[in-house]
Amino acid sequence: MIKNAFISFQEKQKESRGSVEFQVFSFTNKIRRLTSHLELHRKDYLSQRGLRKILGKRQRLLAYLSKKNRVRYKELINQLNIRELKTR
Repeated sequence: MIKNAFISFQEKQKESRGSVEFQVFSFTNKIRRLTSHLELHRKDYLSQRGLRKILGKRQRLLAYLSKKNRVRYKELINQLNIRELKTR
């Protein structure tokens, strides 16, 4: 998690915190924080459950964005350095 990137992204998106991009960005930061926590505390099952829930929310938002606007989806995926969803 890079704090400066978060601050600059937050300043750009200040008026649109409900946008899909901002939500995915904040979920990604939470996922990275929880992942580093779970590397130290492997048996923290409640945090594992929370991580799975956040992953599902982010996956649904990314699926929605890929259907609505493929260009914005590709830009967001590249900016956050996360893998692309596999289509069936």
